[in-house]
Amino acid sequence: MTYFLFILLGFVLGSTLFAYWIPRLFFKTDITKVPPDHNPGVANAYMQAGFFAGTLSLLCELFKGAVPVFLADRILDRDSMLFALVMAAPVFGHAFPFFQKERGGKAIAVSFGVMIGLFPEIHPLFCLIFYYILFSLVLTLRPHSFRSVITYGLFTLTVFLFVPVNSIRLGCCIISAIVIYRHVIRCHDEALQALLFGKYPLFHKS
Repeated sequence: MTYFLFILLGFVLGSTLFAYWIPRLFFKTDITKVPPDHNPGVANAYMQAGFFAGTLSLLCELFKGAVPVFLADRILDRDSMLFALVMAAPVFGHAFPFFQKERGGKAIAVSFGVMIGLFPEIHPLFCLIFYYILFSLVLTLRPHSFRSVITYGLFTLTVFLFVPVNSIRLGCCIISAIVIYRHVIRCHDEALQALLFGKYPLFHKS
């Protein structure tokens, strides 16, 4: 029952799309109207509503991923495989929100929040940061959707190799599957075109 309560808490928090509501309520900006991806995410909050709205949205998105996982880790048994569902719940809620089923996001920021919530286990967080920096600043992959697919795929593989806790492995695998699914659906097959047909140059020098 306690696991279920934390899963429910994570899902409800995840379903609250702060990056969409903060700009809309406080800055009178619908961040999903102008961008071609119509994504209710932090990047669009920055671009459409400005630095302050974007930063506040980022903090709230990280918060909603970190808090239920951090609290659950202090109360529940991390070694239980149910802990993987606690990890995945905020990401699943963000991607498939109960309150706004048609406005699900790509779940990048909230997945970082979940990794923060695992502290003092920092290896998954460092792995995700490493691959994002690698493919964003050092060896730039395009389009963005393809970059995220490769990043989360390698992140999952690295976690399986270097993190010994099976529940965390499974949680990271579920999170990556959700993020990859949302990117493939949102990009209108752009990533698949880049991968299969070479329509886009995948590697760019920084």
